[in-house]
Amino acid sequence: MIELEGVPELIDPVMVAAFEGWNDAGDAASAAVAHLDREWKGEVFAALDAEDYYDFQVNRPTVFLDGGVRKITWPTTRLSVVRVGDADGKGRQRDLVLVRGIEPSMRWRSFCNEILGFAHELGVEMLVVLGSLLGDTPHTRPVPVSGVTSDADLAGRLDLEESRYEGPTGIVGILQEACTHAGVPAVSLWAAVPHYVSQPPNPKASLALLNRLEDLLDVRIPLGELSEDARAWQLGVDQLAAEDSEVAEYVQSLEEARDTADLPEASGEAIAREFERYLRRRDPQGGPGVATEGGVADGRDPSFLRDTSSGLTRRRPKAPKEPDEPREPREPTDSGSGSPEAEDDGPEDN
Repeated sequence: MIELEGVPELIDPVMVAAFEGWNDAGDAASAAVAHLDREWKGEVFAALDAEDYYDFQVNRPTVFLDGGVRKITWPTTRLSVVRVGDADGKGRQRDLVLVRGIEPSMRWRSFCNEILGFAHELGVEMLVVLGSLLGDTPHTRPVPVSGVTSDADLAGRLDLEESRYEGPTGIVGILQEACTHAGVPAVSLWAAVPHYVSQPPNPKASLALLNRLEDLLDVRIPLGELSEDARAWQLGVDQLAAEDSEVAEYVQSLEEARDTADLPEASGEAIAREFERYLRRRDPQGGPGVATEGGVADGRDPSFLRDTSSGLTRRRPKAPKEPDEPREPREPTDSGSGSPEAEDDGPEDN
């Protein structure tokens, strides 16, 4: 039995987890949870025993000086709790239990059981695991984020996909399966990171995960400087791609494939859903800081709507104009030329 001391009674708690390693392309998932921990000033209340789960020749401890005293930080998984004071913009509070660590080297079943023990003791209602993977996706388009669950009821209620994956898996897949057997609702959110620019960090993918998490949990997530970091990241990759004609050509081929595949999604219904997301995320004063799937905050012209699935920007349909009032026929005038072109069919002069 896990006994927790000093942890207050939580309000509608949800556990959000991410693990460095195989499930964390571009460090996008772990950076997203780190952002939540930093912005909401999370307080660590527990850490798993590193000796039980990690191979220190693979994940080595680090030495640092603290006031002239040498100390060691061991690779492990830590749990912190944050309270969202204005979860939905209407004053409702909610608690998040953040789990951030490294994919364990051994004893995965015991590792998952220990995480679930904390979830049970804290009364966690749902577990959301963030992950990122390498994919054939262009960096110039919105980051694809898929939501997956093994729970059919949860899939229907939250508009998620039911997991159909078969093949090698990481700790994200093992933890989600352990939740299924334990009766804990679990969801995994996966961001696709361009394989040709896989080096961390990838703030655009981290932002896309946070956007999807915001929708899933109906909370307002402070973005801090993440939007600007995402913008700078994309501009930097744009410049690198422009310097290499082969890379530029390859990116263009990915863009064409992505736009063609996603074109059916660029429907009126999809645009309406995106506009609803925009309204939910908008700053109450209409100022900057709007989170978008494209990974930037901007003051986009409201006469345009962004379809995040295809990356296309479309003009919002205008209201039909009222038909012009019929004009009274005019008497022909003698222009002196007698030609039809001499007759004035235009509007009268003021």
